Amino acid sequence: MGLALGLPALAQSGRTDSTAVAQPDSFMVAHPDTSDREQDIRAGGYTISAGDLDAEVAGQDVSGILQSSRDVFNATAGFTFGAARFRIRGFDGENTLISLNGVLANDLETGYASFTNWSGLNDVTRWMETRTGVSPSRYNFGGIGGYSEVNLRASDLRKGTRLSYALSNRTYQHRVMLTYNTGMMSNGWAFSLSGSRRWSNEGYVPGTSYDAGAYFLSAEKRINAKHSIGFVGLGAPIIQGRQSIATQEAYDLVGDHYYNPSWGYQDGEKRNARVSNDHKPLFILSHFFRPDDRTEWTTSVLYTFGRDGLTGLNWYDAQDPRPDYYRYLPSYNTEFAPALAAQQTTAWQNDANTQQIDWEQLYFANRKNLYTVLDAEGIAGNNVTGMRSKYIVEDQRSDPTRIALNSVWNRDLDRDVHLTLGGSYNSQKTHNFKVIEDLLGGDFWVDLDQFADRYSNIPNAGQNDLNTPNHVVRKGDTFGYDYDIRTRLVNVFGQVEKKWSRLEGYAGLSLSHTSFWRDGHFKKALFPDNSFGASEKQNFTHFGIKAGAVYKITGRHYFTTNLAWLTRPPTPRTAYLSARTRDAVIDGLTNEKALSGDISYVVRMPRVKGRATLYFATITDQVWSRSFYHDDYRTFVNYTMTGVGQRHMGAELAAEVKLSPTWQLTAVYAGGQYLYSSRPKATITRDNSDTALAVDRTVYWKNYRVGGMPQTAGSLALRYNAPKYWSIGASANYFGDIYLDPNPDRRTAEALGNLVTDDPQWHELLDQTKLDDGFTVDVFFMKSWRFKNKYRLGLNLSVSNVLDNTDLVTGGYEQLRYIPTQIDKFPPKLSYMFGRTYFAMVTFSF
Repeated sequence: MGLALGLPALAQSGRTDSTAVAQPDSFMVAHPDTSDREQDIRAGGYTISAGDLDAEVAGQDVSGILQSSRDVFNATAGFTFGAARFRIRGFDGENTLISLNGVLANDLETGYASFTNWSGLNDVTRWMETRTGVSPSRYNFGGIGGYSEVNLRASDLRKGTRLSYALSNRTYQHRVMLTYNTGMMSNGWAFSLSGSRRWSNEGYVPGTSYDAGAYFLSAEKRINAKHSIGFVGLGAPIIQGRQSIATQEAYDLVGDHYYNPSWGYQDGEKRNARVSNDHKPLFILSHFFRPDDRTEWTTSVLYTFGRDGLTGLNWYDAQDPRPDYYRYLPSYNTEFAPALAAQQTTAWQNDANTQQIDWEQLYFANRKNLYTVLDAEGIAGNNVTGMRSKYIVEDQRSDPTRIALNSVWNRDLDRDVHLTLGGSYNSQKTHNFKVIEDLLGGDFWVDLDQFADRYSNIPNAGQNDLNTPNHVVRKGDTFGYDYDIRTRLVNVFGQVEKKWSRLEGYAGLSLSHTSFWRDGHFKKALFPDNSFGASEKQNFTHFGIKAGAVYKITGRHYFTTNLAWLTRPPTPRTAYLSARTRDAVIDGLTNEKALSGDISYVVRMPRVKGRATLYFATITDQVWSRSFYHDDYRTFVNYTMTGVGQRHMGAELAAEVKLSPTWQLTAVYAGGQYLYSSRPKATITRDNSDTALAVDRTVYWKNYRVGGMPQTAGSLALRYNAPKYWSIGASANYFGDIYLDPNPDRRTAEALGNLVTDDPQWHELLDQTKLDDGFTVDVFFMKSWRFKNKYRLGLNLSVSNVLDNTDLVTGGYEQLRYIPTQIDKFPPKLSYMFGRTYFAMVTFSF
């Protein structure tokens, strides 16, 4: 008998390895004539500056051409494809290194960098240097996905004042931004100040709200011709009502692909239960040393701290308050209680209290639950009586504090040789905990694991913290779990570049050491020996080697090639079986390995600019970790895999053609095949038990597609640039080969049980869901006016998805919980791309 959640008992079917293997489509490089958001850095996408390179480049330095961020493909991928969750080369954000004034900005616990930490500061971050894939870098070693360096030095920011107002119907509705840059003044000082405010009562998705600010100060003092000191301080506080995605059944019942189950009406106003509240100020102090015209040495210290929180509902001894909980959907009762299913269908279609959170009912339940807590805080006779909340809003926090030291030395040596040497030290503490955000009319919450007693004979097994048993929790108090993840990273790297008349080459080397450990502040009753205090340190030494070359056929035609082999440690976020409850790590932790390379043809002619690239990458020994709540086990179930491999290969084609002095055609195509390339081993555990549900379960993931993004995308754009400072254009965009990421446990021998290949459930379990292809059209208009050769007024208007295609599913996931013989009982959750949206901005600068 299975566990009715995707964890069936081991079957004795004698099934062979090959039966669960999905066969990949054959890989083909597309013909060159094939035409073709707030971005999510976790998805590997990033926004870069749009612009043109000089057409006349025959006499330019080769590396000066190829180092440019203004690549046609990158600009289109960042701006146009990002709306469909496109990821360049299929890479997650951990494969791309982001740096601010040379200092690594990627989070040490997760491996990702989040652009929201400096969002709203577009005027001072727009001129970043971005490279895709393996490439030379004079800031750090880089990643197989590339790097982005954001230069925030006050003397390098464009002098002037810029004021803008934007109106949109996307995440926010209004934005006001003001920036003032002095440039380097005669007294040796340079300043840059920028600030913005973005807000909306409701964004494109119902129930979402947005309230964000941003501030920036950069100051630089030139001490003499050789020394300068610089300071940067910035922050971007954001409070945002979030969207939760749903199943297709819920979308159909409501008649809206943007149905959001996270909100409900309270006193006639929309209230969202899932609200993110982030604010992580960041400060950098730098010393710029230029002893001569051929040498630069930059040393910086970075310090950041702050909060990263997301609220959500929690409940104790009460019914699930989520409106789209599977038992509340008609499909749950269709077979055995059709009359009830019909009633539920009617309610879903007509009653807002059925579709959304019923806040009034939650308050009602809390206000009638009189309860006495005996021996509160572990003090005999300390009894507390009041209304014990059955429902609360909790705030799950991951608050980082980090200090980093980074130093990079660059020198032009004799005979066209450039040498870069650098080193860094990073130390981060991430405080993971929960606090009470709202008791919803109750007087207190009791910090107990209500399900621990089910699987334990330990006295007081439900105590989350034996140091304060029977803990009475009120607004702002910590409960549930409380621990730090501490991470240390030491890195040194070097790179040498050499130029010849027709050839350039580079080679780089990196050597690093990472250690991390858990420091628990709660002594959980179920795990008293490994939940409190500092755990054993996990140590990893890792390295990287890369090399590449540029061959100059003529002054306008080039071939480039790059290759890298690197190792990196598992991230602390994925290394622990259940960091919420204990410090046990996954068995067999080892470094991940990555091999990546590409070859490109680049053309820069007066009327045609373009690039054609073939690339590949393999990543092995990855750790994959997910947690989900299981209401039969009444606890979180943790599904962890080791030995996960991926293989990415594909082509990037981009061309910009000047049809005439005023007409310009741009064609971009990205065709990839991103596959899981191994059969990893799975370990399945529960938060309320140290007995594993499964150990070393083989997952037949090989040749399944990596999901959650288009693996094929194309854009064909036509633009008219009028002689009198205005332009108009449109692009037609295609997105295809979009797959849902596969549930690993459905691709196991245990899931198939005693099924045979003729059973309908066989293919339902194994086949991967491929989503429909999509097509969108975007248009834009720009106009500028100049006054007295000093003042400029600009107007920008863009409309995305003009045809209002609201049927394009761009993301989602198969639920980890499933029933082998009833796959549709827990269908996938889906995310749709926004329909027609607009962005209009007026800018005044001088």
